[in-house]
Amino acid sequence: MKENKRQKIYRTIMLIVVVATVTFIVTSIINYQDSIKYVISSKFNTNVNQKIDTALSAITEIIEDKYIGEIDEDKLIDGALKGMVASVGDIYTEYYTKDELDQFTTSTLGNFVGIGVYMQANFITGNITILSTIPNSPAEEAGLREGDLIIKANDKEYKAEEITELSNDIKGEEGTKVKLTIKRADETLDIEVERRQIHINYVVGEMLEDNIGCISIETFDEDCEKDFINEYEKLKNEGAKALIIDLRNNGGGLVDEAINIAELMCNKNDVLLISTDKDGNKKTTISKKAPVIEMPIVVIVNEASASATEILAGALKDNGKAEIVGEKTFGKGVIQELIRLSNGGALKVTSLEYFTPKENKINEIGIEPDYKVEGEEEQMKKAIEVIKEKMK
Repeated sequence: MKENKRQKIYRTIMLIVVVATVTFIVTSIINYQDSIKYVISSKFNTNVNQKIDTALSAITEIIEDKYIGEIDEDKLIDGALKGMVASVGDIYTEYYTKDELDQFTTSTLGNFVGIGVYMQANFITGNITILSTIPNSPAEEAGLREGDLIIKANDKEYKAEEITELSNDIKGEEGTKVKLTIKRADETLDIEVERRQIHINYVVGEMLEDNIGCISIETFDEDCEKDFINEYEKLKNEGAKALIIDLRNNGGGLVDEAINIAELMCNKNDVLLISTDKDGNKKTTISKKAPVIEMPIVVIVNEASASATEILAGALKDNGKAEIVGEKTFGKGVIQELIRLSNGGALKVTSLEYFTPKENKINEIGIEPDYKVEGEEEQMKKAIEVIKEKMK
């Protein structure tokens, strides 16, 4: 009986790893079949596979024979996979359990039950910081602020590398509450926040002075391009003659949405993005359409502008379609693929590094603004000043 149970756990772990490898190959062909060819073969030599095989078999046998408590097979498998993926040493490469994947997907679609707060992990300081709260959300109503450090949730302490676990614990059943321990300057506060259904509007347009339109994008979720077009059309109908795109505190999102928005402003055949895989194979993404938006454009960024945001800012800057105001961006110049696995979970793996159209490196460097300005009010004032000059 014990032998059958050990074999079941072990075989399941190895099966999922194998399925992950095959799925990676299939997904890559679907996404990149125009430029990359794959041969189905082991990425590791036989000796490495044998070591993994032997170690997992030995550990499952010892746990089954010696451990005095109850064993949750699913948790054992998830733990083995999380440990294997974490050992890669890349903070962006993660294994998601089925529940974590469901929550990740729901968040990407822009609807979920939670408190309505954006967080960022600082892996240097170990802190988890609130970037902003969603308007009219429970977080905003409870008084949470940009810059607050989240120390605990329901009295459990969290560090930067545990931001996914923290996010999962903050979310929960609608109508329940979560207690957050917040550090704000020299104060430590306990704030209770109710969980509610959150619908996020990530793209918001408004008219500024002198026929200047402004569109803020908080993240690149599904349908972001469509929402951007809708906001642009509203502003244009209201008389907008120039456009400010506010990408401050936008940590990224879906790469395709950022590229599609860049294509609205760039010329046909302009290079939008250059990416390379681990073997040095280069892919160049080119605009296939004539520009829809042809008016002066300024983009505002800050040090929390990252990933897909840097793709959009880099494409507009390098193609001469916009000037950049603000601070140097975060510098996340790598792309992850999300690969669904047979157990309902998924592997998010860093598979590409990307560069601006002029082949400038972004990862760990960031994009330098044309006009370096600190402070939110000062940045907007400078953006308006620059765009007025472009309108003359």
